[in-house]
Formats: sequence, C-alpha cells, structure tokens
Amino acid sequence: MSQRLLQLLEPIVTDLGYELWHLESTGAGRSSVLRLYIDSPDGIALEDCEKVSREVSATLDVEDAGGSEYQLEVSSPGLDRPLVTGAHFARFVGERARVNMFAPVDGKRKLRGTILAVNGDTVDLGCDDQTYSLSTGDMAKARLEPVFEA
Repeated sequence: MSQRLLQLLEPIVTDLGYELWHLESTGAGRSSVLRLYIDSPDGIALEDCEKVSREVSATLDVEDAGGSEYQLEVSSPGLDRPLVTGAHFARFVGERARVNMFAPVDGKRKLRGTILAVNGDTVDLGCDDQTYSLSTGDMAKARLEPVFEA
C-alpha cells in the first residue's frame, strides 16, 4: 500500500470524525479497487460511508489530475475485521483471530487462536495449547474471528 496515499487520506477521514482502520488497493487499470475501512466508537452507518466516499473521491480527483481509473469502496471493517498492525491486535487482546502466514510456522500456514499479548508488531497467539509469537510483517492475512453465543 502506498504510504503517500495513506498520508493523504488518513487526515481526511480523521477530520470527518472516523478512524481509518485499513486501506487496501487491489487490481490494476480499469479493475483497480481502492477500499477504505472506517470505524467509529458509535459504529458505521451507510451515511458515514457516503460522507467519507464523497470527500475522499473529491480529494483523489484533485490529487490525481493525470487520471488513473479506480473504483472506490468505503465500508465498516465488520465483525471479522482485518487485523494489520500491532495496534489492531492490541485492541482485541483476549479475542479470537484467524491468521494466514506467508511462510509456515511449525509447519502451519493457517492459525486460529486467541490473541494473548502484543509487543509492538509481534503478536502472541494461543493455538491448541501452544503460543506462537508472530510478526505482523510475516502475516499474509489476519482477521478477527467473532464468537457468537447461542
């Protein structure tokens, strides 16, 4: 993800009263998608996404006068929100997460467990009576795993 894009958009989202939870860009050319996940202590409604989308779109139109095409998507991170940074994991210590690693750890690429502790960008994940210390930089993908009680 472009650090420049993050530095451009984060203040806009923050000024509107939201947290820019995550920013991802996929595809290329006409199939390029720029996805912003926004969050707020009060939750996110459709109107919030529309407000952020208008402001971000206007800013991108001005900044990218050369004009690359993209589809802009703004949404809530949801219950199974992506976890990208150490701060994301720290916010959910004690909760369950699914983590896919770029390279196997003890022969496993996919881990599911409880977030036990976070130190910087190192996450201690408790899985099957074992604790794994994982660097967020080694994670291909991580998501919060919501637990629904009957």
